[in-house]
Amino acid sequence: MESSKLLRKRNPVLYWITRVLLYGALLFAAAIMLLPFLWMLSASVKLQQDVFEFPIRWIPKEFQWENYSIIWKQIPLLTYFKNTAFLTIVITIIQLITSSFAAYAFAKMQFKGRDTLFLMYVTTIAIPWQVYMVPQYIMMGKFGLTDSLFGMILMHSFTAFGVFLIRQFYIGIPNELLEAARIDGLSEYGIWMRIMLPLSKPAIATLCITTFVTEWNDFMGPLIYLSTDSKKTLQLGLRLFIGMYSADYQLVMAASVVSLIPVFIMFVCLQRFFVEGIATSGLKG
Repeated sequence: MESSKLLRKRNPVLYWITRVLLYGALLFAAAIMLLPFLWMLSASVKLQQDVFEFPIRWIPKEFQWENYSIIWKQIPLLTYFKNTAFLTIVITIIQLITSSFAAYAFAKMQFKGRDTLFLMYVTTIAIPWQVYMVPQYIMMGKFGLTDSLFGMILMHSFTAFGVFLIRQFYIGIPNELLEAARIDGLSEYGIWMRIMLPLSKPAIATLCITTFVTEWNDFMGPLIYLSTDSKKTLQLGLRLFIGMYSADYQLVMAASVVSLIPVFIMFVCLQRFFVEGIATSGLKG
């Protein structure tokens, strides 16, 4: 920031040329990343024979909005949508609670072996899920929780990444503020709810978005654990839909667009806090 201001004072022409080139490069990169999504959106309202026409007609002659009504009739997409929404919302809420609780203990409470326990817990982030996938399945099978939405919720209720993210934010909150609250008679739970949570909105929003997107797009977990059709999630439903209508790309694209809508809404609502959380979480502590 300081070097940018210094360059602006010494050489305004070079400063503006640099800014124009930088923003131009960013806009070009953004356009390249958005191109597949724009094509998907365009293809979802076309006729089958117009999907792959060349050169690409980005705006169809006639919008085929009925594609979006057809997809709900071909497979029980609404059931898959409900299952995914239930799992995603419940898991996101539980992870926010468990991660913020654990982060508060690791950041602001003193107990023997705290730092060692935190290091051991965070180290699990580096372990790929494929390493313990089979033992986890065997354990869940013995508990009788395979082919169960409750089993999926139980497995995803805790996240080392969430604890690490929120702890880094909690560390930046002054201890004097907590001591003053304790003197006023506020309990540890009251401090967590009335002080820590309101002050950590960026970190909470960041974890909320990452958890929501991860759970909504999860494919391997439901594929392995869920076998009953009425319990399957949206990603499994899309895979089934693609298998049945692989030639009807306009319907596949319409179903894909529908699956992205909740994620898009979530990000738009929380993106301000998300950007702030990413920018500040690594600077705390």
